[in-house]
Amino acid sequence: MTDFIHRFEPARDAGSPPLLLLHGTGGDENDLLGLGKMIAPGSALLSPRGRVLEHGMPRFFRRLAEGVFDEEDLRRRALELGEFVADARKQYGIAAPVAVGFSNGANIAAALLLLKPDVLAGAILLRAMVPLSDPPKAELAGKPVLLLSGQADPIVPASNSAKLAALLSEAGARVDHKVLPAGHQLSQADVTLARDWIGNIEALV
Repeated sequence: MTDFIHRFEPARDAGSPPLLLLHGTGGDENDLLGLGKMIAPGSALLSPRGRVLEHGMPRFFRRLAEGVFDEEDLRRRALELGEFVADARKQYGIAAPVAVGFSNGANIAAALLLLKPDVLAGAILLRAMVPLSDPPKAELAGKPVLLLSGQADPIVPASNSAKLAALLSEAGARVDHKVLPAGHQLSQADVTLARDWIGNIEALV
C-alpha cells in the first residue's frame, strides 16, 4: 500500500458510504475521526496523515505562502493520495469514499476531484479554496459536493470559495455551497449540515 500512516475503522452500517478523512495543517490521522463519527455514525473511516511537513506540522502538499500553493507538488501528492485510496479499497473492501476534508485536506480533496474524479464518490469540503490555477477539464457527472465556507474566514476569500463552487459545478458536480457565519475554524453548523447532507446522499452513493 502507498506509504501513508493512517487509521481505518470498519463500517457499522453497510448502507453508509465510507469516508476519507483529510485533516488540516498540523493535524494527523486521528484529527477528524470524531467528526466522521458525528456526521456518519455507521460509515467506515479511512484517515491518512499528510506526508509533507511544514515546520514539523503534517500537510498533504507544500505551499509557497499562505494561500499560495506549490501546484506541481499538489498534483503529485493528489495522485499519490488517489493511489493510496485505491489500495485501501482493495485491502479493506470498501466502496469509493466520500472525502471529508478540512482546510489543507479540503484543498487536496478538491484537487483529487479535478485530477482523478473516479477516486471519490463525493466530497464535503470544509473551508476549501481553488486548488489549481489551471485545472484539467474534469467530468464529475453529478458527483455530490458540499462546500461549507466561513463568511469571516481570514484565509479563504469569499470570491475564491465561490469560484471553486462554480468550477466544480461547470465540471458537472452537484454542488451545494453554503456560507456560514464563521471564520476558518469549524462550528456546530458545519457538523449539522454535513450530517444532514450525508444522510440525503446515502441513497445515491
